[in-house]
Amino acid sequence: MKVAFQMDPIGAVDINADSSFRLAEEAQTRGHSLFFYTADHLAFQEGRITARGHDLTVQRVQGDHAQLGQEREVDLSDFDVVWLRQDPPFDMHYITTTHLLDRIMPDTLVVNDPFWVRNYPEKLLVLEFPDLTPPTTIARDLTTIKAFKEKHGDVILKPLYGNGGAGVFKLTKDDRNLSSLHELFTGFSREPLIVQKFLPDVSKGDKRVILVDGDPIGAINRVPAAGETRSNMHVGGRPEKIGLTDRDKEICAKIGPLLREKGQVFVGIDVIGDYLTEINVTSPTGIQELERFDGINVAAAIWEAIEAKRA
Repeated sequence: MKVAFQMDPIGAVDINADSSFRLAEEAQTRGHSLFFYTADHLAFQEGRITARGHDLTVQRVQGDHAQLGQEREVDLSDFDVVWLRQDPPFDMHYITTTHLLDRIMPDTLVVNDPFWVRNYPEKLLVLEFPDLTPPTTIARDLTTIKAFKEKHGDVILKPLYGNGGAGVFKLTKDDRNLSSLHELFTGFSREPLIVQKFLPDVSKGDKRVILVDGDPIGAINRVPAAGETRSNMHVGGRPEKIGLTDRDKEICAKIGPLLREKGQVFVGIDVIGDYLTEINVTSPTGIQELERFDGINVAAAIWEAIEAKRA
């Protein structure tokens, strides 16, 4: 197949951790040809969806992991698969790329389906499953947020469309910084905030469960660094081997059919204790860590699901 990756600059990725690199590596092993471009080189040109980028060859050699051909413009409708893999922020630039990629569906398979990536971003899709999630409020209004904190005591406050643990704060029952943080966030953004009841189980880890076409493949545990509430690996969280509990399987059984129906082939959910906190569809991570811990080829499972859809 002809495969295009819309992602952040590939030269800067960590080949031992980056999921997009691993997906490209596995695609190449399976005989697929690769093309790479960044989102700012995606365009609508008189009815055509085009991208300026490079033919790509990858190898697992640090510092020499991506060989790029001469820059050229392609018509993305000529490709079998386009991967939507640039990292958030989930802003209007990101959303516009989903509108453009919508236009080559279904003849070209875009993974994950951009229509539902746009309509079901990480912290909003969980609202479909209130029985699985901790108490949650999404609001910009300070009075509403204060009332939620008063009711639930310790809370987590974070930007609705953030990622990688950026801007995540734990506020204790007696913390007096809520008004200042609200002032800070609303001063540079018009977006609402999301507030969730703090889950003490996060000290034991924030589990990332990877699902392929709605089915759980495995999980890794991300343990916060000393003195940290956040467990994201971007901010020093430590990955650990862990299995799936009965509760994890129950959560996956409830959300899996919706993910499958909406074309979300590669998804990473976050589970703290018994609660689902996020359903990551924009640019999930965790493939390489899971492969090292469990000895399974997660990337192959993802490509098998894609190849079956193309067939």
